[in-house]
Order: sequence, then structure tokens, then C-alpha cells
Amino acid sequence: MPLSDGIYEQIINNYISEKLKSADSDSKLVEKERIDKDDSQKILSDYLSLIIRTSLGYIKEKDGTLEKQISVCNNLIKYLAEETKEDSLNHCLIGKNGEILLSLFDKMDYPSISQKKISRPETSISKSSLFTGSALEPSMLNELRLEIESADRIDILVSFVKWSGIRLIKDELLEFSKRGKLRLITTSYTGATDIKAVEFLESLDNTEVKVSYDTKRTRLHAKAYTFYRKTGFSTAYIGSSNLSNPAITSGLEWNVKITEKDTYDLLKKVEATFESYWNDSEFKTYSPEDAKTLADALLSEKYYKESGDITPFDIKPYDYQREILEKLEADRKVHGNYRNLLVSATGTGKTVISAFDYKNLKKELGYQPRLLFVAHREEILKQSLSVFRGVLKDSNFGELLVGNCKPEDLENLFISIQSFNSKDLTEFTPPDYYDMIIVDEFHHAAAPSYQKLLSYYTPKILLGLTATPERMDNFDVLSYFNGKVSAEIRLPEAIDRKLLCPFHYFGVSDTVDLDSIAWKRGGYDRGELSRLYIGNNGRISQIIKGIETYVTNIDDVIGLGFCVSIEHAKYMADSFNSLGIMSACLHSKSPKDERNSVQKKLVSKEIHFIFVVDLYNEGVDIPEINTVLFLRPTESLTVFLQQLGRGLRLCDGKECLTVLDFVGRQNINFRFDTRLLALTSSNRTSIKKQIKDDVYSLPKGCYIHLEKVAREKVLENIKASWNNKKRFVEIAKSFELDTGKKISLAGFVDHYGISLDEIYSKTTFNEICSLAGLCESLNVDENDFLRKSALRNPPIMSKSPA
Repeated sequence: MPLSDGIYEQIINNYISEKLKSADSDSKLVEKERIDKDDSQKILSDYLSLIIRTSLGYIKEKDGTLEKQISVCNNLIKYLAEETKEDSLNHCLIGKNGEILLSLFDKMDYPSISQKKISRPETSISKSSLFTGSALEPSMLNELRLEIESADRIDILVSFVKWSGIRLIKDELLEFSKRGKLRLITTSYTGATDIKAVEFLESLDNTEVKVSYDTKRTRLHAKAYTFYRKTGFSTAYIGSSNLSNPAITSGLEWNVKITEKDTYDLLKKVEATFESYWNDSEFKTYSPEDAKTLADALLSEKYYKESGDITPFDIKPYDYQREILEKLEADRKVHGNYRNLLVSATGTGKTVISAFDYKNLKKELGYQPRLLFVAHREEILKQSLSVFRGVLKDSNFGELLVGNCKPEDLENLFISIQSFNSKDLTEFTPPDYYDMIIVDEFHHAAAPSYQKLLSYYTPKILLGLTATPERMDNFDVLSYFNGKVSAEIRLPEAIDRKLLCPFHYFGVSDTVDLDSIAWKRGGYDRGELSRLYIGNNGRISQIIKGIETYVTNIDDVIGLGFCVSIEHAKYMADSFNSLGIMSACLHSKSPKDERNSVQKKLVSKEIHFIFVVDLYNEGVDIPEINTVLFLRPTESLTVFLQQLGRGLRLCDGKECLTVLDFVGRQNINFRFDTRLLALTSSNRTSIKKQIKDDVYSLPKGCYIHLEKVAREKVLENIKASWNNKKRFVEIAKSFELDTGKKISLAGFVDHYGISLDEIYSKTTFNEICSLAGLCESLNVDENDFLRKSALRNPPIMSKSPA
């Protein structure tokens, strides 16, 4: 019988070898690899284990005696002792009586055991098993109780802990705490943890509890109960059960029991991972003095109310925000740099961080420092003022100078850049008037309207806030901050930390190609784009097909569609409405009342899409958004990430954000590579290879897939756009921001997936760095790297380096 087609991970024995020889080499593709020396011990022993088990089965059938099986096993052990010259293996010979040791206790140390039957779990402590909540298998609760009785040390990891669960194992825990150490990690996530349960655990001897007080963005969803035994028979239960009554008694919960004897490596990984969590600063050791902190965390829903009311709780930064504040402080105190750029992904609370930074400055100076907070939109300023008042617990802090708002004084001012210039604030304030100036969305600083502000004032601290410092026009944002980013949390890290929800990004093949559309001032001609899209019913059908393919249920969609013009947005809304998908259109000229009304309809699912243009890029939060359509090419990486960020807010019941990006052939100047790089985690695999293989290095829970034609067009675009000296210079300028490392030839070709032939057929690496102004930071490894590359691939270059 021939081998079935498919994938294997099978040692090639004589039987398999003969089958492979008989296979038609012209029609069969066979892939093999040599056993890895580092893994050989486990691979070969696992293989032998199966052979031995099968052989003992034959012996049992023919002979029927236990003694014969033991004799065969002992002969094998003797043979191994002889082959290895390890006499100690003879100690492993099986006793002739064929007995198994079940327990060993000192009667003096364990007086209670001598007076009752020794307890042990019903399931094996040497073989793994699965619990599914079935009535035919042992109860999870009873197994936990029995595991506790026989353990020497216990580690428990759960998202929440309920008194209803603790009281079921209370007596066992009390008895255990007299002789063994218990560690438990839990969180205040969703307010589910019971303070009574935490306080009881903390009161036990030899017990330590750690808690994460992050109620909205906890990274801990794992559940694991690990029971360590000095005998070498440790066990762990890993699965879905939190420490609550339903989860360990009647719930349809699945948990795998692994054992040290059966899955040693897995148990060691459980131990190491728990240890890493135990030492993570997010989890704080709980003591009775922390009762109020835990109560506040369980009750508090937000940092502050949007109405501007001051929360009754003391607002404290989350751990990741504290880390950023510490980096800002170190940049100032250690490096003497008081011009700081904070790069913080959309939705991670950069305004909150800036408010804490100001609060720290106030504490350091001993008086209220003068603050100038600058943004470009009224909504952003109002939200920012509310944040500062909440953090400072001062409902009278700060004033607005924007639109019709006129301040009584200028000491703590939240001002739009338009008002700054129209009122000419410099006439009323000297250059050193403000102690701290915060400029929100600093990527706008390239605009002429910001130049007077940035050149006139000399504050003690200049703090720039942005989600993306990279700009398509190559304006050097870092030049205002002594050439560096002081602190950052990018999109992939923010998703990994559960600060934002994961995305599933689908590049849908677009029938409309844009390579012939005029490219003006860093982007497509909007008028031409709009005329190409409006009236294109074939594209509407394609968009609907994309939604049907990738969206679970249209009735659950709360979506945004980003359009190129007002006319395009109206056309999209009208087209969707005619097809029964209720939608609306909004743009920057839409009245505020209409915006609010349409937004409420979207959240309540009276409509399913809002098609927008020049709106919902910044400063507007609709956490419920679960679908985003990119219906036009977004040339600016900043705008692309801001638009994507509209759907990345966390919201109860939202599993992920579905993104449909309609991808056609683009102008050579359009940058697919930077957009996809911004979505991926740091990885040595080039973005070209990730796209080609359709396998991406992504934050947890995220997914990228480009349809076949879309993938071909993206790769075609990247190859064409990199095929000139100017583009090499552009990406060289962004290398340090992309990677956080100094530029080098090896790093450059590795990170971007550029071949040496592509570079040296047009220029040299040294020339690229010279034109990019990177000679001082250049890691000069060009000649050495080229020599090594030439040894590996002699014909690699078509032009010798200058």
C-alpha cells in the first residue's frame, strides 16, 4: 500500500525507505531533512518508545506474563549499559516483582497521613490527560483538591479569582500553606475578581499574591494551575478555567493536564513563563494596605469622564505609560536632552502621558509651571484639556484659545495653531514665558504655520507627540529633537500589550489600476481619482463581494469607508443604500449635529457604514468600529495609521478589526513597503519575502493576507519603486526610525530585502548614505560585507562598488 500524499514528521525506517524507492520520482515531490543533532535524543527516544510499546504488546499477546515483559525490558537496559559504558544504568533494572511505588511519607513529618488513606488524584500523575467537563470523567474540582494535598509547591495563574471558587478548596489551601509555598497571579480585569478571595489568599502562610490593576487592557488571559513535587511527578492544568465555582465545577471548560514525566519540556516552559510574569512590573504584590487600590481598580471604568467631570479616584499611569515617563525622565536627567519626541501609537493615550509628564514637572519645580498645549483642531484641544484636569484633579486648570473660546489669562493655555498665528501670541509672551510646550500631532510641524511657534519660544521642556514621525515628503521631524526619539510605543507593541485590538487586514484585488494617474506634490491628483471611482459600478460590485467574502455578518458591521472626495463619499453611500446596506456620508463640512446624529446611528447599527473624507483621521473615538474600508490609496503613512487606528480601540465584544484595502496597480512613488512594515513586528525577514510567502511577523491575534493578484501588484510596485537612487536615499533616511539601529549595509539589505545587485547597478551604499546625510552614523562594513557576499555568491554584482 503506497504512502498517502501530505506532510509528515516521520523517521525514515526500512519500511518507509522501500516505499519511497517504489514511488515514481517523476510524479512525486519528496522533502527530507537530516535529524537535528540537538534534537536527536528526544526524536530517537520517542521513536523507540513506540517500538518498545508495540513489541511488549506482541509479547503480552503470545506469552501473557508480566515477567516476560520485564525480562525483555531488563535485557534492553543491560544492552544500553554495556553500549554506553554507564554502569549506573544497571540501577534502572526493573524489580522482579513488577511493582510501582505510589507514595513515601515520614510518619513524624506527616502525622495526619498515618491516620487516613493517602490521597492522590484520580488521573495519572505520570501521563497527560484532557478534562472537558464531561460527567464521565473525574471532576476538575476534586482533582484540584487532591493535587493540592500532595503538592510541595503551587503556582496559579488566572485572569480572575472568585470567592465562589476559593471557598471550595479553602480547607485544602489552609492545610497546604502550613508546609508549602503558594504563588498566585491574577488581575482586576472587567472587575470580576473578588476582594474577599484575594484577601483570604494573602492571609495564608507561605502565600504571595500578585495583581494587575489594569481593568481595561490586561494582557493576562491564561489559566494554569501547577503543582510541583520533589518526587519528580509535578503536574499542571492548562486551559480555560478561572478560579470560580462554574469554571471548576459545572462549566463547559477544557483543560489539559500535563505531567513532568510525560511532557517534561512543556512543564519547564510553564514554569519559566510563570516566572517571567511573576517578575513583570505589571503585576504588583498584594498586601492589606492595597485593598483600596484594588477596590478602586475594580470599580473604576475610565481615567476620566468625557464630560470633563473629575474622577473621584486618584488617576495613576498604567505600567507601559510609567515606562515611557521614566524614559523621558532619563533622556532629560541622564542625557541632558529637554527637547523630547514621544512616538505613541494611536489609541495608547499619548495625551494622558503628557499630562503625567506635566504633573511630574510641577512636582519637581515645586510650583505650577506655565503650559502651552498646541493642536490643530478644536475637538483635540477640548479632549486634551479634560485629560489634564482629570490627571491634575483640578477642574479649573487651563483655558482654551480656539474658535469662540477666549481665555482670561495665558498661563496654562490650550491653543490651536490657527489661533496662535491669527492672535500672534508672541506679541504678549516673551520667548521663555512657558515652562513646558506640548505640540500634539507633531508630524504637522512641517507646515509653515508651525515655524514661528517652534523658532520663537525657549521653554524648559519641548514635548512633541505623534503616532508616526515618518513623513512622505522626507521632512526631518527629528531635527527638532536633537535627532532622536526619546520614548516610543509603536502599533505592534501596543497590540501585543492589549492596548489596542488586533486587526485582520485583507488586501483585496482592485480592478482599477492607478499607475497612469498624475502624481502631484507627493500624492495622486484627487480630481482624477474621484472621476475614476464615481460611477464605476463594477468596482462597487467588487467592494460588495469583498465584504461578503471577509465579513462574518453584515448586520454586525459598524464600519468606516475612507474616500477621496465628498462626491466619492456620497456616491458610495448612495450605492450601498440602493443595495440595502444602510449607510451615510460625512465630511469636514458636515454640521456638528449631523455628525453626532449619524455617529449614534452607526453605533446602534441603524446604519452599517459611514463614508468619510477628511474626517475621522484624528481626535475622534468610536470604539465600536469593527470594519474599515480603504477605498482610495492613502499616500501618507501617518494618515493611513490614523485611519486604521479609528477601528483599533478596545471595546467589549469586539474580537478584532476587519480591514479591507482595495489594492490595484499604483504609481511608482506609492509606498506599499512602509505601510506593511508599520503593521509588522520587528523581524529579520524582509518585507518583500513576507509578502511573497504570505507569512508575516505580526502582533498576537493579527493577520495579513493579500489576494493573489493584489500580492503580485504590491511586489511589482516595491520592485519598481526601489529601482532608483532617489528611493534608496529616502528609505535610508528612515532606516533608524524603522529599526531603532544604526544604518549598515548588512542591516539595510536585510531589513528591506534589497539585493546587492539592485543597489550596485544604480549607485553604491556609501553614496546612498552620503546623500542621506548619514555618514557620521554609518557603520562602515561595506567592503567586509561585500567580500563575504562575494565568497558566497561570486556573480552577485553587475557593477563593482566605487
